[in-house]
Amino acid sequence: MKAAVLYGKEHVRVQEVASKPLRPGEVRIRVEAALTCGTDLKVFKRGYHAKMIVPPAVFGHELAGVISETRDAGAGWKTGDRVVVANSAPCGVCFYCRNRQENLCDDLLFLNGGYAESIVVPSRLVQKNLLRLKPDTEFRDAALVEPLACVVQGVEETSLKKGERLLVIGAGPIGLMFVAIARHLGCVVYVAGRGEKRLAAAQRLGARVFKITDSTDFSGLTTKNVPFDVVIEAVGKPETWQAAVGLVRKGGRVNFFGGCPSGTTVSLDTALLHYSNLTLLASFHHTPRTIRRALELIESGVIGAADFVDGKCPLSELPALFKSMTAGNQAVKTLIDVRA
Repeated sequence: MKAAVLYGKEHVRVQEVASKPLRPGEVRIRVEAALTCGTDLKVFKRGYHAKMIVPPAVFGHELAGVISETRDAGAGWKTGDRVVVANSAPCGVCFYCRNRQENLCDDLLFLNGGYAESIVVPSRLVQKNLLRLKPDTEFRDAALVEPLACVVQGVEETSLKKGERLLVIGAGPIGLMFVAIARHLGCVVYVAGRGEKRLAAAQRLGARVFKITDSTDFSGLTTKNVPFDVVIEAVGKPETWQAAVGLVRKGGRVNFFGGCPSGTTVSLDTALLHYSNLTLLASFHHTPRTIRRALELIESGVIGAADFVDGKCPLSELPALFKSMTAGNQAVKTLIDVRA
């Protein structure tokens, strides 16, 4: 089969790879929709991810498709089932799993290989995070489940409430998903970001937008003019983490959702944190419950690919696509045609 194989830093090749035989409990999915992701871009730039993927390996992790083969999969799975699968599954037995924090599992099993004609799903993922789709659910909509589940995790941990004023820093796919869910909850949403296409998408989703040209300059956004109850940092830079704290009202909440590069640090005003009684938190990954909640939001029409997928690319051109993304391509998400 054809697949995109990561070999190292900014080195991906589309090539023929052998299809792996199934082990007990596994299923093979014929990929019908695969989407680009900011995490995949980070992996492409760095050439690896210590927990998620070690090259050489097929990569890509946002996908949906049809089961083409099973081996003792159980749970009623059969060839022809329309499904979506998450990119990880917790162990279910460690301290964090026992305390309903499966996103922090000590033994998360990750799945990569979405940029290919098919993918083998390990038995643990089959048991915990393989979901059946409704007959009319579009595959490209379903492929949004994994990133949306991470956003659901962040929304719930931040305890967003109807009527609150929310500022999202960053107009990428994650920031836009925060906009969509927050508007669904009845929040008044503002977005600070770059890129005309992305800011236009934020406006279509119901946000009021501020165009930022310098990630350290938020002088146009002050709590005096707009009392933000909550600030979501969806960029992943130390300077925007620091800025977020200065943009929330007294008694407000900040979620450092964007992951910064390893080894970076931030400096925060302790007096501001203390005397303004701020709540700071950071959300990471997803759980089996938020994966299911994400699919519910998609299948009920709250979230759809039309708001987030603004391009299409054949698998054969994926290396060039990632090069352009590295150079600043401002597409929100791109659908990869794995058979072209």
